[in-house]
Amino acid sequence: MDFIKNVLAVLVGLIFFAVASFFGFFMLIGFLIATSETQVAVEDNSVLLLNLKGEIHEQIPDDPFTQIFDDDVLPLGLLSSVKAINEAKDDDRIQGLFISTGMFSGGFATLRELREAIIDFKSSGKFVYAYGEFMSEGGYYLASVADEIYLHPESSIEFNGLSANVSFFKGALDKLGIEPQIFRVGEFKSAIEPFIRKDLSAENRLQLEEWLTSLNDELIGDIATARNLDKNKVMEIANSMLVTNAKKAKEHDLISDLYYSDQVLEKINKSLGVEIDDPINFIATDDYYRNWKLTADLPRDRIAVVVAEGEIMGGKGNNYQVGSKKFASTIRKLRKNDRVKAMVIRINSPGGGMLASDAIWREISLATEQMPVIASMSDYATSGGYYLAMPCDTIVSHPTTLTGSIGVFGMWFNFGPLLNDKIGITHDVVRTGEYSDIFTVTRSLSEQEREIIQNEVEKSYATFIAKAAKGRNVSQQAIADVASGRIWSGTMAFDNGLVDVLGSFNDAIEIAANSADLDEYQVAYYPEQKSFLEEFIADFGGQIQSRIFGNQFELFTPYNEILKKIQSYQGIQARTPFEFDIN
Repeated sequence: MDFIKNVLAVLVGLIFFAVASFFGFFMLIGFLIATSETQVAVEDNSVLLLNLKGEIHEQIPDDPFTQIFDDDVLPLGLLSSVKAINEAKDDDRIQGLFISTGMFSGGFATLRELREAIIDFKSSGKFVYAYGEFMSEGGYYLASVADEIYLHPESSIEFNGLSANVSFFKGALDKLGIEPQIFRVGEFKSAIEPFIRKDLSAENRLQLEEWLTSLNDELIGDIATARNLDKNKVMEIANSMLVTNAKKAKEHDLISDLYYSDQVLEKINKSLGVEIDDPINFIATDDYYRNWKLTADLPRDRIAVVVAEGEIMGGKGNNYQVGSKKFASTIRKLRKNDRVKAMVIRINSPGGGMLASDAIWREISLATEQMPVIASMSDYATSGGYYLAMPCDTIVSHPTTLTGSIGVFGMWFNFGPLLNDKIGITHDVVRTGEYSDIFTVTRSLSEQEREIIQNEVEKSYATFIAKAAKGRNVSQQAIADVASGRIWSGTMAFDNGLVDVLGSFNDAIEIAANSADLDEYQVAYYPEQKSFLEEFIADFGGQIQSRIFGNQFELFTPYNEILKKIQSYQGIQARTPFEFDIN
C-alpha cells in the first residue's frame, strides 16, 4: 500500500510540476513580450552601434527571448539599421557610429546599402570607427568607409577575392536510388545541374565567372576609393593574398592601426570629450530604430514597402518566405488603402514556384494602375524574384545584385529504386486513362509523358518572356536574347536593359515619392511579420517532429534532409540556377 501511495505521490508531483512549468513558460513569454515593447532611451552623447556578428535580414521580428540570450550574435535588420543611421545623422544626441565586425552572414548588396548610409552619415562630421577581432571580406568592405579602422593586433583578415562554391547532389541521389527527371528551357537554366551533374557545366561556369568578375571589380573599386589607394594595387593585394593578418593589413594601408578593444574604447571616449574610463552610451541600430518609430510624428500619407525576402512559394509562408497567398492579399489591401500613395516592392529572393510568382505578379500589375510601384532589388532578384519586378514602373538594382535568370524548369523524381530496392516497398497501379498516373513518384516517366511536361515548361517560359517584354516595353526577342536562364550582376543587367536605375533602397523610396508628388510621407513595411509567439507555435510541431525523427531514426536523417530539399523542387520552378556560398 505504501508503494502505491508513493507512486501516486510522485505522479501528482510530476503533473503539478508539468502544469506549473507550462504556465510559468507562457508567463515568461508574456513578460518578455511586454518588455520588448518598452521604449529604449537614447541618451545624450551616445554612439550608434552597428553590430555585425550574426545574420542580416531585410527585416527581423521582435524576439523577446533575445533579451535573455547572448546579444553578441543577434540577427540584424537591414532596413531598420539603414533608417537608424539616416535618422542618427541629424540627431544631436548621437555623436558617432561604431562598427563592430565579426562572423556574420550577409550579401554584398546588403552591405552596400549599409555602406552608403554610413557614407551619408559621415557628411554630418560625426566620427565613424570600425573594429574587429576578425574581418571577413564583406566585413572589411563595409568597414573600409570608416574614418579609422582598427584590428586586434593578433587578429586575421580575409582579403583574397571571391569564389562561388556550388553543391552537387547527384552522387547522393545515386546512392539513395532517386532518379531526377528534368525539364528545362535554355542552356543557362542550370538549377537542375546539382541533381544531374557532379561539377559545373561550361555554360554555368561562364556565367559564374562573369558575374563574380563584375562583382569583384565593384568591390575593389569601392575599397580603393574609400581608402584612397590605387585600384590596381588593391586588386593585386586580393589576387595574391598579400594580407592575411592585422600587421600585414596595416603595412598595405588597409587599416589605420592595431588596437586592443580597451584602446578603441579610449579612442571613442576622447572623441566624445569625456574621461577615458567613463562608460560609453552605445545604442544598437535596431533599438534606435524602435525608439524613433515610437516617438516620430509621422505624416498620414504612406509609401508602402512590401518586403519579399526568401523563397517564393504557395500559401502564407513564414517571416523569411514569400508566400503567394499572404503577399497577394497584402498588395491587394494596400492598393485599396487611400493612405498609400506609392509602393516599393523590396526583393531579396532567388525565386521559387512559377504559379506562386505569377499570383503575386498579378496583384503588383493591378497596383501599378492605381499608384507608382517601384522595384528595389537587394542581394537576389532572380528568376521568380525578377518576375515580381517586371510589372513595376521602375526597377532599381544595386550594381552587385544577382538578377535576371529569366527561365523556368520542371523537375520530378522517381523514388521507385529507393522504395523498392533499399526499403522493400513495391507498388502497382490501376488507372482509367493512359496518363492517369503521370505524376507518380514510383517509376520513370514515358517519352509521351515527358513530352507533355516539357510542353508545359516551354509554355511557362513563353509566358515569362512575354510578361518581361511587356513590363520592359521591348520586343520578346530582346528579352529572349538576355534570358535563357542566365544570371547577371546589377551592372550587367542595367547594360542589358533589364533594370532602369543602379541605386539603393533610399533611391527607390525617393523615386516613389517623386512619382507620387509627395513632399511629406511615412515609410511603412509590409506584410506585418508574425510575432515571436506566433512563429514559435506555428513551428512547434515541426520542431518536435524533427527531434523525434533525428533521435529515433538517426540513420535516416541525411536521407530526410535531401528528401525535404527535393520536395521543394517539385513542379515548374522559376528560381535562381544554383545555391552557393560566396567566400
